[in-house]
Amino acid sequence: MTHIITSLCLRDRGCIEVCPVECIVPGEPVEKYPWMYIDPDTCIDCGACIPECPFAAIFPEDEVPGAYTAKGGEYISKVGLTGHFEVTNHHGTHIALETVKQLAAGEVVNLRDDIQPNYDFFKSGPGYGAKDQDKGI
Repeated sequence: MTHIITSLCLRDRGCIEVCPVECIVPGEPVEKYPWMYIDPDTCIDCGACIPECPFAAIFPEDEVPGAYTAKGGEYISKVGLTGHFEVTNHHGTHIALETVKQLAAGEVVNLRDDIQPNYDFFKSGPGYGAKDQDKGI
């Protein structure tokens, strides 16, 4: 079983540092791959990444919610969205994303749609090669 980083990810990067098998990769280019991605073939299902995510974006694959109900104020990040989000991550690096939408309280989104893009990132996307293009955001 692997863990999945969902569209609730806003690229804080704390998960990368705590992964004991270094299987979390920042999506690059960010406009096409807006999250961090977990290699399902390398993930050892330790869960160390979960508490490091300030956006609660990481789930064991079989627990990714099909009907996630927003508390209000969360953002999702997906290709095609046009909202703006800025934050300073826990490293003090400024992060600005242009592919976001803020969720309203009670809004329901299907985060299970985020599972396949994680697999695709490593099967047909840049995979570990994205590390070569990593801009630190």
